[in-house]
Amino acid sequence: MSWLFGAPPKKEEAKEVVLDDNSGVVPSIQDPTSNSNSINNNNNSQDVSSILQSQYLDPASLHPLAGLDKEIEYLDLDDEKLNTVSGTSNGILPSRGWTDDLCYGSGAVYVLGLTTGGLKGFNEGLKQIANNQRLEYQPFKLKLNTILNHVTKHGPQWGNSAGVLGIYYNGIDSMLDACRGVHDDYNSLASGFLSGLIFKCTKGPKAMGYSSVLMTLAAGTWCGFKRYVNGPPDGSERFQ
Repeated sequence: MSWLFGAPPKKEEAKEVVLDDNSGVVPSIQDPTSNSNSINNNNNSQDVSSILQSQYLDPASLHPLAGLDKEIEYLDLDDEKLNTVSGTSNGILPSRGWTDDLCYGSGAVYVLGLTTGGLKGFNEGLKQIANNQRLEYQPFKLKLNTILNHVTKHGPQWGNSAGVLGIYYNGIDSMLDACRGVHDDYNSLASGFLSGLIFKCTKGPKAMGYSSVLMTLAAGTWCGFKRYVNGPPDGSERFQ
């Protein structure tokens, strides 16, 4: 009588009975919706794999000019990319121009100044600890703090000064190379002299003179070190 009240009759869901071939006795009832879910999962996995392998994700097709399809390229200084100014082949490291000289030169002297200043501060810290030890006992943490204070006081100061001198020297040296068309010891000595003058230009003539002389001696020492490492230059790279 349920049709009088408008309630539709219930339909039983069809279920598939699957017999186990191994046992032959115990049946298993499998819902047909599980098959559809597995089919959908397989389709989704195939869709993802096909998308990943499609040409739209190919690095070469995304941006051909960027060279994304190439392997990692390491720094390779080709002969045709090196500095072509006469006399530059006598350097310690191969150089591609004034940018390499400025980067390597200023960075090397900065590290050298930082190390030298740190050693000077370390020595002063040990001396102060020895003097204070005679007056009263000091714990280890206080001794360590004293050494670190002296190291951080002199290390950055020497490193920054050396880095600025390296920038002045390499900048002036590159300009002289471009103007004269040759890289020789004259350029190095002149660069050292001028960089010393500029570095102490606010301290008066006396400080400028001392600084220029010291920088000229340092430039001469650097030229001698290059000749010692690379051997005597050829005739085109000697003093002219």
